[in-house]
Amino acid sequence: MLDVLLMISAVLLIILSLLQSGKSDGISSAFTGSGGLNLFNNVKERGPEKFIANATLVDGIVFFALVILVRIVG
Repeated sequence: MLDVLLMISAVLLIILSLLQSGKSDGISSAFTGSGGLNLFNNVKERGPEKFIANATLVDGIVFFALVILVRIVG
């Protein structure tokens, strides 16, 4: 039963991660230096972006807890 919950949580985590919008111009700008990449830029999410970010965080915590539970029980 825990294995099924772990798989569902993993798939949900992948989907939520893919739904998030990118916060930079892409990986190429990180190597070329164009676009003024600032890793400590304070970007606030609003509306659906905030909901997806919070859901990803919660699902990540649930996934981590399930991995530990599966390891302890199984």
